[in-house]
Amino acid sequence: MKRIIFATNNQHKVDEIRAVTGNRFAIVTMKEAGIDLDIPEPHETLQENAIEKALTINRLTGENVFSEDTGLEVTALNGEPGVHSARYAGDGRDFHANVVKLLKNLQGCKDRRARFRTVICLIWNGTQHLFEGICEGQITTEERGEGGFGYDPVFIPDGDSRSFAEMTTDEKNRYSHRAKATARLVHFLAAQPAG
Repeated sequence: MKRIIFATNNQHKVDEIRAVTGNRFAIVTMKEAGIDLDIPEPHETLQENAIEKALTINRLTGENVFSEDTGLEVTALNGEPGVHSARYAGDGRDFHANVVKLLKNLQGCKDRRARFRTVICLIWNGTQHLFEGICEGQITTEERGEGGFGYDPVFIPDGDSRSFAEMTTDEKNRYSHRAKATARLVHFLAAQPAG
């Protein structure tokens, strides 16, 4: 089984990725690889942040590694919070505070269109590859559901009437930006020679 380090400390993201990859690859978390590091995300694009994280762990370990950066891009807010999604309400990465700020900024706004966008950077045998996944949808006027994480309670994907937080992981992955990007990653890895 091909071992690959997922450069994240977010267990929710690990669970979502593993749900898509199944047992085809040995997805190893940073913690499982013995890496205790908070990788900075200093850039202004998802792509640059994903590359930064993958390169950092690849340089540290010399192993195959992938990372991702995800942003919620809201049309009426000119693409905010975007690359700053995790820290929208401050550096504390407080999911609830981020959601509260988003709903406040959209108060009275009729245009609720938004999209989640994920960029994955894979460093495989020393070569860099990028994969993107997008999920279009709408922002609700209030939080709905108990599942998921981040902005899931206020995001309804096109084609459904439920928020991501009202879905199981499998249901969410039918629409999910991260699942789409991961499927492209898996397709690439499956085409690589074994060993």
